[in-house]
Amino acid sequence: MNASDAETGASARLVLCGPWQFEGAGTRPGAMPSVARRPLTATGTNLLGLVKHVATVEARYFGEVFDRPSPEPLSQWQDSDSNDQWAAEDETPDQIIRFYRRTWEHSDATINELPLDAPGHVPWWPEPYSSTNLFAVMTHVLSETARHAGHADILREGLDGRTGLRAEHERQIDEEARAAHRAKIEQAARSAAPIKP
Repeated sequence: MNASDAETGASARLVLCGPWQFEGAGTRPGAMPSVARRPLTATGTNLLGLVKHVATVEARYFGEVFDRPSPEPLSQWQDSDSNDQWAAEDETPDQIIRFYRRTWEHSDATINELPLDAPGHVPWWPEPYSSTNLFAVMTHVLSETARHAGHADILREGLDGRTGLRAEHERQIDEEARAAHRAKIEQAARSAAPIKP
């Protein structure tokens, strides 16, 4: 690897790694643990489960894919029963957030210690795609994390009406204006394609 490759690799890591470390959407100070773990969609999606799932995904991709097993206890991927998508009764939000932070450290070590073209093997991907490299896995995990962060943001909006990334940058919610805006969108949708009651 020459100096230019090293600079390109460092730049790619800065661009790709920063967004992963979101602060556990839905588990911000003041969020009630029961609300963070409640199923909020027909499929059971919940805020705390999203954090746990993203941590598990990251632990697998930056662990076993590069023969650097996560120090966290994980079930075999073949045995997954989706228990990484919800919090068990005995799991606290703090435990799950700490799990994610420990996973960041392990992932960062993998990313920092391996070259971007380091070979990896993703046994749950179909052939011929299971043989891959660190850069491709970083891109994949970034995409999956961004998708789930979006899910968490929508769920949180449904719970508390907030739409911003950080409370200190948000304006006071004008419930009347929000209701009028939503009604305008609903009317446009009904006018474009009538909806049967």
